[in-house]
Amino acid sequence: MKKQTAAGIMVLAVLIFGLAAGAQNNAQPAGAGSKTLAPNSNPQNIQAYIELLRADVRQQKAEMVGAVMQLSAADAAKFWPIYEQYDAELAKLNDLRVANIQEYVTSYDHMTDAKADQLIQTALSYHKQRSELLAKYYERVKQSLGGIEAARFIQVEDQLLLIIDLQIDSALPIVEQGS
Repeated sequence: MKKQTAAGIMVLAVLIFGLAAGAQNNAQPAGAGSKTLAPNSNPQNIQAYIELLRADVRQQKAEMVGAVMQLSAADAAKFWPIYEQYDAELAKLNDLRVANIQEYVTSYDHMTDAKADQLIQTALSYHKQRSELLAKYYERVKQSLGGIEAARFIQVEDQLLLIIDLQIDSALPIVEQGS
């Protein structure tokens, strides 16, 4: 039973990135949805699937940011290099989140107080670092394009991150007493 639970959580962890992509597909034209693959229990296949979904989510997120920002050609030439730097740093930060989710998956059936605390401390650190990253890039966009465009960037980025967070958090099972 515990092996089935761990395997089920692993598949769920892989699929959470697909759910996040699916939530964003509603803003996509028909036929522009994310790629779908059937994950299996091979760790290399799971990792490849996670990377594919993450790349798809990042692309869709950038398209949505572009649609909301409505930048002139001159402003777009300033904004997109900054956004690409931000996205690269966010992807590295998200590697920490993925690793923490994978650690949760492997620890789920034999959770201890110490492990639960470590996982939550890591999650809290991730959210703090992500907030600091947003603040850093808010300042960069503000310096390059002004306060209104920077505010628009933070608003849309924060909304998209909240949607992704909700999809991920709602897909993960709550830790049980004496797991």
